[in-house]
Amino acid sequence: MSNYHIKHLEEYFNVYRKSVRDPELFWEEIAEEHFVWRKRWDTVLEWDFKKPEIKWFQGAKLNITENCIDRHLAANGDKTAILFEPNDPAELAQQITYKQLSERVNQFANVLKSKGIQKGDRVCIYLPMIPELAISLLACARIGAIHSVVFAGFSSTALATRINDSDCKMVITADGSYRGSKAIDLKGIVDEGLTHCSSVESVLVVKRTNAAIKMIDGRDEWLQPILDDASIVCEAEIMDAEDPLFILYTSGSTGQPKGMVHTTAGYMVYTAYSFKNVFQYRPNDIYWCTADIGWITGHSYIVYGPLANGATTVMFEGVPSYPDCGRFWEIIEKHKITQFYTAPTAIRALAKEHMDFVTKHDLSSLKVLGTVGEPINEEAWHWYNDNVGKKKSPIVDTWWQTETGGIMISPLPGITATIPTYATLPLPGIQPALIGDDGQEIKGNQVDGKLCIKFPWPSIARTIWGNHDRYRETYFSAYENMYFTGDGALRDEVGYYRITGRVDDVIIVSGHNLGTAPIEDAINEHPAVAESAIVGFPHDIKGSVLYGFITLKETGEGRNHENLRKEINQIISEHIGSIAKLDKIQFTAGLPKTRSGKIMRRILRKIACNEMENLGDISTLLNPECVDEIIKERL
Repeated sequence: MSNYHIKHLEEYFNVYRKSVRDPELFWEEIAEEHFVWRKRWDTVLEWDFKKPEIKWFQGAKLNITENCIDRHLAANGDKTAILFEPNDPAELAQQITYKQLSERVNQFANVLKSKGIQKGDRVCIYLPMIPELAISLLACARIGAIHSVVFAGFSSTALATRINDSDCKMVITADGSYRGSKAIDLKGIVDEGLTHCSSVESVLVVKRTNAAIKMIDGRDEWLQPILDDASIVCEAEIMDAEDPLFILYTSGSTGQPKGMVHTTAGYMVYTAYSFKNVFQYRPNDIYWCTADIGWITGHSYIVYGPLANGATTVMFEGVPSYPDCGRFWEIIEKHKITQFYTAPTAIRALAKEHMDFVTKHDLSSLKVLGTVGEPINEEAWHWYNDNVGKKKSPIVDTWWQTETGGIMISPLPGITATIPTYATLPLPGIQPALIGDDGQEIKGNQVDGKLCIKFPWPSIARTIWGNHDRYRETYFSAYENMYFTGDGALRDEVGYYRITGRVDDVIIVSGHNLGTAPIEDAINEHPAVAESAIVGFPHDIKGSVLYGFITLKETGEGRNHENLRKEINQIISEHIGSIAKLDKIQFTAGLPKTRSGKIMRRILRKIACNEMENLGDISTLLNPECVDEIIKERL
């Protein structure tokens, strides 16, 4: 049992050594003791990173909702499972018990079945952060349908791309959503997106804003009336361990988003185990992750990880600055939150506001603080530690990815000594390696390199939907027998890891991975644009923001540059979403290129970051003269 909930540092090192020495035995004991199985596995692990092929608990039968809901009913049916805090603080919070969650998930699952959704069908979910979002995930899992959640800030084009890639049969959406003082027409975005989709047969609509919307006969239906007629009993579909649970799209360094496929058993075991340890969750704690379920953080650490542990998990519909910048701290006081997990972007934004927003609230219930999405900078770490945690609530600076499914490197609160900006030590079962420029692993401490993982863990994504070759090429081709994370890292004198940032063409903005290629593709559709290159540069609040270097066609050279900037950002907003808009747009006569025609983004990155003294040798460029001009015109 001690394997499951680590309580002190010596135990961590003992458990970690065991997990590395005999990973199969380690995960087998955890799976056996802490989860409900319809049939036990035949083999714990089969793997080959060359193919790549990874199978955990092969032969086992289960349903993840029986582990997240049913097994808690006898002892904890009246315990709050989901605590929903609406956008408007004047609207009452909702407390959904495990018993109520069971009934609502079963009703929703029966609605899905009545609409012809079967095991293996893909269902696209495009909803705001309301209870129906979590319930719809669980309803899909109940009947073996594969859910694909699309963040409800993405454009109709981005939504359509994801629907088409996985041939979704159904879309679940709402009439609209609230974001602070604004109402957003979600249904209109869906309608626009579906003009480019042929696979969708039905659309279920949740009533949230009561906005006037258009309903398409034969395709669209309001959800609530069908739910009201549905039975609260629904037998769980028995799934194989390696059956897909969900697809979640993430940005890559090429234009097409990657549909990462997570399967059932290994994902369940790892997210539950990592949640319990990273947050040191205890039975009466109230846990709050501020992420959106449209991202992996929400899947793993709002829904599946907490519910598999019988936790109370908070869902928040709003934004940290509405109706004022004390909203986070007010909610912590109101619900006596014990674990608070948020993004460095939010911390940096709130740190710039008046301290009265924080000090007027009682934050004494807090036991653990967490950060996610990007490494937290030292200034924000100290502000968070001093003013929110009052120097008594340890900060867990968690490193992980959509592809990893769960937290990989993180302090364990009250166990691992923390250092600002360091993710510290790997979780049990995780074997990191730093790789040098020669492709060889760098041993020892006080070193840095590209971060890889040497051995599979249960929640690793198994493939990219419909494109296993791309999965192999992206993650397993760079270094033999290793998963390449795309991040750089350093290991200090005691073995702590610090993530130093992306080493590929992916930029993290406000904690969200944005591939440069799809943004450039969108920009290049503007009739006045000849070509473009996007790089990231530091920003006090968002961590990084986007800088666009854009060359115009002759027809665009006489155009008003301010109008062009607005039009370019409008195109980005329509194709991807407003999160991908450029902060700076510099028009250039040309872009620095190698003789083979490749744009040298490394040089542009340094110019954007105002690091012109360290550009390196540019004499080998095809057009070195353009660099001086770009520097001279830098915004």
